[in-house]
Amino acid sequence: MRRILITGAAGFVGGHLVNQFNAVPETLVFGTGHRGAAATTPRVSAIAQDRLYSGDLTDAAFAETVIREARPDWVVHLAAQSSVPASWKDPTGTLVNNLVSQLNVLEGVARHAPAARVLVVGSSEEYGHARPEDLPLAESAPLRPDSPYAVSKIAQDFMGLQYHLGGHLAVIRVRPFNLIGPGQSDRFAMPSFARQIAEAEAGVRPPVIEVGNLSARRDYTDVRDAVRAYALALERGRVGEVYNVAGGAVRSVREMLDTLCAIAGCSLEVKVDPTRFRPSDAPIIQGDSRRIHDDVGWVPEIPIEQSLRDVLDEWRRKVAG
Repeated sequence: MRRILITGAAGFVGGHLVNQFNAVPETLVFGTGHRGAAATTPRVSAIAQDRLYSGDLTDAAFAETVIREARPDWVVHLAAQSSVPASWKDPTGTLVNNLVSQLNVLEGVARHAPAARVLVVGSSEEYGHARPEDLPLAESAPLRPDSPYAVSKIAQDFMGLQYHLGGHLAVIRVRPFNLIGPGQSDRFAMPSFARQIAEAEAGVRPPVIEVGNLSARRDYTDVRDAVRAYALALERGRVGEVYNVAGGAVRSVREMLDTLCAIAGCSLEVKVDPTRFRPSDAPIIQGDSRRIHDDVGWVPEIPIEQSLRDVLDEWRRKVAG
């Protein structure tokens, strides 16, 4: 029986990862969430209540209790402050939360589950303002962070490497590019667009959609493809290695919005809201995922159009409800 601990199980990616592992026979899934989140979030309802831990991973005693009781064979560390705009508003909180939480988890693993394989989840934001000659971004590309969030993810990334090299933990690292799919907060662009479209369809808001920077070009991957990549990296990935998780195709935010509108069959006025712009925003981010393909056999399978359709359908259900 394989025992798997997912920190941040009540979050967007965590909920999909719970589903991924619950489908595997002979697997026990444990999860953590912020106080109250683990007990109330529907996406973690598939975890037995006695395997849910509600608390704050910046509390070393809480983190150690979780590791000691779960005795995991695999650990996926997802828990983090994940919003780039929020990191500009509270850089100290972002750095403290993301670094101290992971430090406590790795310390707990070192003491109570030293043989566990640990997946440290970084971000494509680590690459920041990429130079044209570095595109598509391989794992060896320079890291040029342009937000406090990006700095925190680089620190998490290299902390994982340090615990592998210096502490002999079996740490594997991933850098996912822009993830989309059902369950994502409308703090992010695509679910925000989908919500506004659904509300306009329902007549609860004017036929106007408020947007930020539409020119940014990003490499989007469905979250359900991403969690499959995480599982394969844990099972087959090289310890100490870092893997990009990217679809490889670049689309502008404008293209994504136009696709959503085409799926909805609607015509909305687009209104630019300056408050939705980031203080710093890389014009293009594109990933090279050949390493994870070669090492573990992962390729994305879900078309972006399907991802957008699923996000829109989810928001239609929410608005109707």
